[in-house]
Amino acid sequence: GVSCNSRSQVISINIAGGGCCEGNFTPPCSPSSKLLPFYGFGFRRRACSRGKLVGYLSPLIGKLTELRVLSLAFKDIGGEIPLELWGLEKLEQLDLEGNSFTGKLPDEIVGLRNLRVLNLGFNALEGEIPGSLSKFVDLEVLNLAGNKLKGSIPDYFGSFYYLKGLHLSNNQLNGSILDFFGSNCRYLEHLDLSGNFLVGHIPGSLGNCRQLRTLVLFSNMLDGVIPNELGQMHELEVLDVARNNLSGFIPTELGDCVRLSILVLSNLFDPLLSGQNSNEELSFRLPHSNTDEYNSFQGSIPMGITTLPKLKVLWALRANLEGKLPRNWGGCENLEIINLAQNHFDGDVFGVFNGCKKLSHLDLSSNRLTGELDEQLQVPCMTLFDISGNLMSGSIPRFNYRACPGILSSSFELLQPHDPPSAYLSFFTCKTRLKTILPFQGSKAVLIHNFGGNNFSGSLPWLPIAPARFVKQIEYAFLTGGNNLTGSFPGSLFVNCNKLHGMIVNVSNNRLSGHIPSRIGVICRSLKFLDVSKNQIEGIVPQSFRDLKSLVLLDLSGNKLRGLVPKGLYQLKNLKHLSLGSNNLSGAIPSSFGQFRSLEVSELSSKSLAVRSADMTINTEDSQNEVASSLGNRTVNKSLGPIEIASIACASAIVSVLLVLAVLFFYTRKRVPKSRVQVSESREITAFVNIGVPLTYETIVQATGNFSAGKCIGIGGFGATYRAEIAPGISVAVKRLAVGRFQGIQQFHAEVKTLETMRHPNLVTLVGYHASETDMFLLYNYLPGGNLENFIRERSTRAVDWKIIHKIALDIAHALAYLHDECTPKVLHRDVKPSNILLDNDCNAYLSDFGLSRLLGTSETHATTGVAGTFGYVAPEYAMTCRVSEKADVYSYGIVLLELISDKKALDPSFSSQANGFNIVSWARMLLQQGQAKDVFTLRLRDAGPHHDLVELLHLAVTCTVDSLSTRPTMRQVVRRLKRIQPSSVH
Repeated sequence: GVSCNSRSQVISINIAGGGCCEGNFTPPCSPSSKLLPFYGFGFRRRACSRGKLVGYLSPLIGKLTELRVLSLAFKDIGGEIPLELWGLEKLEQLDLEGNSFTGKLPDEIVGLRNLRVLNLGFNALEGEIPGSLSKFVDLEVLNLAGNKLKGSIPDYFGSFYYLKGLHLSNNQLNGSILDFFGSNCRYLEHLDLSGNFLVGHIPGSLGNCRQLRTLVLFSNMLDGVIPNELGQMHELEVLDVARNNLSGFIPTELGDCVRLSILVLSNLFDPLLSGQNSNEELSFRLPHSNTDEYNSFQGSIPMGITTLPKLKVLWALRANLEGKLPRNWGGCENLEIINLAQNHFDGDVFGVFNGCKKLSHLDLSSNRLTGELDEQLQVPCMTLFDISGNLMSGSIPRFNYRACPGILSSSFELLQPHDPPSAYLSFFTCKTRLKTILPFQGSKAVLIHNFGGNNFSGSLPWLPIAPARFVKQIEYAFLTGGNNLTGSFPGSLFVNCNKLHGMIVNVSNNRLSGHIPSRIGVICRSLKFLDVSKNQIEGIVPQSFRDLKSLVLLDLSGNKLRGLVPKGLYQLKNLKHLSLGSNNLSGAIPSSFGQFRSLEVSELSSKSLAVRSADMTINTEDSQNEVASSLGNRTVNKSLGPIEIASIACASAIVSVLLVLAVLFFYTRKRVPKSRVQVSESREITAFVNIGVPLTYETIVQATGNFSAGKCIGIGGFGATYRAEIAPGISVAVKRLAVGRFQGIQQFHAEVKTLETMRHPNLVTLVGYHASETDMFLLYNYLPGGNLENFIRERSTRAVDWKIIHKIALDIAHALAYLHDECTPKVLHRDVKPSNILLDNDCNAYLSDFGLSRLLGTSETHATTGVAGTFGYVAPEYAMTCRVSEKADVYSYGIVLLELISDKKALDPSFSSQANGFNIVSWARMLLQQGQAKDVFTLRLRDAGPHHDLVELLHLAVTCTVDSLSTRPTMRQVVRRLKRIQPSSVH
């Protein structure tokens, strides 16, 4: 409200709006959340009104000469902040957070000599932070977060002796974090510089800020190591350095931060633009390009950190950590979340986390952990337990556990939003749920227990979930696929299913036998996802499946099921994936399947032939029969007469005799290799994309002239590529692989299907493949523009301008950034070069040969056997040590950039007169250092291109090719820098 003094003079206006109130808090996963999840530690208000003000702030505000408090936060006020406001002599608190104020901060300020709080966060202010703010010597809180401010952080901030909170996050600030922060920070409690473009090291002088409680530096471009001096901050509660380029060992001195409760070393979830919780009005203001940057540390987690008494969250996903997991987690009684997934930890995990009784989230997936699980582990009480993708063995135990603590609900009703630990707990819990591919919807909480991809044996246990968790607000996923589990498929898995909001079960790729419970549709009506594929399950497909109204996926393929396909499955209105292939089912596909509307993927035939849902949306009876026949099953007439029966019997006898003769014939022909007999059985094409015409082995061989040299359009390290025109105007590119270099057929199938999941606009589309003992090839969409190598060689004959060069560079940067940062695990190309970059007729660029190194046998991927790649494009550390990282791809990309803007090749003949080792990198660096950058560019670019942008591109290429891995940018940083120099007409 408005307060006045005894002389009726206004001294306070405090009518802040909604969105800032504690009672009006919206969780990070809510689409209506206006603030970022880790924003505003230490200063958010606890009470505010819910009204709104619109329009502009009147210059008459300057008439209120006695005003001490002006708080108009979250009121939808726009325009520029009137200059008269800056002249108020007695104003102590200025709070205009969360409005739409524009313009720049004034260069001169005549008033505000008593200002203690300046809160202008989340407006649209731009320009640099002016020197005029230096006069606010009594400032305690300065919040300029969420604007469009540029330039460096002013060094006069070090003179704010009484400063408690400095919030500059989510701007476009550059430069480094200077040492002055540590020279005069006696009272500093909160420092948030996240979401900017800051470079350089984290200064060790920050350790002098002994009162600092939160240090938030994520999403910048910081490099170097975490300084040991940070261990001097004994009041530190939150340390978040994720999404930078930090390296080195985690300092053991952090174990001296006895109040530390949140430690985030890496984070694949972007807090700046976090999917559902990003507010559109704010998102365009934030530096989008600050996404997907990753630290790469050395060593393991220091023992001192694992014994911190107040530690609640340890998040170090994909941080390049290695070694044994610390066995002493003696201080973990408060630990709630541990994520050490996608690292290189090995060794026995037995008993490591038994003392962590409050642990609700334990993710150790995609490491190399071994041993057995301890039954004392509190898995039944955990919201997420993920041990998948390791080398675990033994049985899945019946875990012992005590009473479970209150569940961490993804609606966060029990959490306090202004408490930093609660903010992180909320964010990581909800983001884990949103990022899973599992069909979770409509529940307040999600439980995931993932044991998949290990060597677990024995029988399936009862569901490892505490009885108190069986409530209607919870969806539960039990995942054990890809193990060696045996025994009968237990109906006990579904005993308490109806007590849950939803249930997901994946037990695929094991050796389970027995039958599917006949009453599954009754005892587990909340089942949403059932995958029992590739086991040894027998019996019939239960008719009661038709009662599973919530079912989204049903995969029974690769078993020994017999009988008919249940007619009632078409009643499952939510079913999107149905797979019954590779069983012993008989009879016709029910004509009722023509009524499917929701189905997206179906495998119904004995040969698991995929049928698109578009083919199953026909309603007439004749059309339904046509669909059924197209699915590859014959219709058997139920009433056969004596003549028909006799005919069938005679025909069967004749066929039997012929088969015996054929076997004897081939058995006696010892000169014919066994593989020649088998090859006819395996000449199948697995298609991922419908190109409009059938794809068969015979048509591919015919279209390539039996892989003749005349049809060859390229030869690479993995084999030759041919153009195959399947039909007039329809061509595919066929990459024929050298049989013998690649792994076994089954693993090859699995890896190719993984490649198929890599989808990006700048990756060549994998159309399908063929794999047998005698022949292997991959089918890609054919691109008529040729490859970049030919484009560079022939560009003197065509009009190639700066826009095209920039577009090609950006397209490939996008593709590599996707492979490095969005694929799990990350994919390294290892052979980036112009001939592996293809173009269409509009000069859109596409990266090819990605992920092919995954197909090699283990003998060819071992780090000591040699280097994949092409001489001239291979990074020096890769060539010398055979150790490869994504920074090797960055180096190769830099070489491609240099070739793209110059007339030189990587190992150009003109370099022969120079010293040994002189290449395009040496040449470009030399000209750049001599101030002759223009001599790098082609004549057309030099004359027509924008000089400043060309030089910036040259600097980027040279930076990509430096020897220091920590100095090389990530591909996400490359994308960001390219966007800064993007031609205006390119979108």
